[in-house]
Amino acid sequence: MTDTFTANEPIRVGVLGARGRMGSQVCKAIDAAADTELVAMADAGEWIFEVADAGAQVVVDFTRPDVVLDNIRWCVDQGISVVVGTSGFDSAKLETVREWLKLQPKVGVIIAPNFAIGAVLMMQYAAKAARFYESAEVVELHHPDKVDAPSGTATRTAELIAQARKDAGQQPAPDATTDVIAGARGAGISGVPVHSVRLRGLVAHQEVLLGGVGETLTIRHDTYDRAAFMPGVLLAVRAVLHRPGLTVGLDPLLDELAP
Repeated sequence: MTDTFTANEPIRVGVLGARGRMGSQVCKAIDAAADTELVAMADAGEWIFEVADAGAQVVVDFTRPDVVLDNIRWCVDQGISVVVGTSGFDSAKLETVREWLKLQPKVGVIIAPNFAIGAVLMMQYAAKAARFYESAEVVELHHPDKVDAPSGTATRTAELIAQARKDAGQQPAPDATTDVIAGARGAGISGVPVHSVRLRGLVAHQEVLLGGVGETLTIRHDTYDRAAFMPGVLLAVRAVLHRPGLTVGLDPLLDELAP
């Protein structure tokens, strides 16, 4: 069970997926920050109970879509708040987490499709702009070691665009394509085509393409180093102890920082 948080003490943090590409960066960031303390690290096949034994108040999960729900359930049962960067969450999985949290009303879970501040702003700008344009598509580009396609960021972006277009009364985007090889028009997410590129040399990149009569608008975010995600991870770690229940995305956290 998590101890009571005291503001002048560092936040005790455990990291799951600690030896992965993102997890190792998270460990360095937690260790370097003055107000956080890295108390436990675990990776696939390792003893997760060491996280509780170490007195972690917050767990950061960068594991795999096939194990992340089990990890969250375990943390919630232990009274440990969770910051989740693992992808693969749909509305049904989010609702499952909400149900678990009803049994632990003091525990917080923050699930973010992307921890880069610029990527969060890119999604916000895309949603704001989408209501003014007849067409919208998303192209996401990642390294070839990424296991899921499309990315969680692209999926979330498409959902936000679709909702903004619906709220604005937009009709379905025009597309006269009838002769097509399967997959050529991307994956349809809430009616928005999403295209995935997997290429050696890339890290994480995304373009939102918007078009209307006589003009186009491109909103692009590029991540060249995984260190770019760490300010968002630290922001979530600092916030989650004060945000019981489920928070999806960093948007509410950025709104709280806005003057």
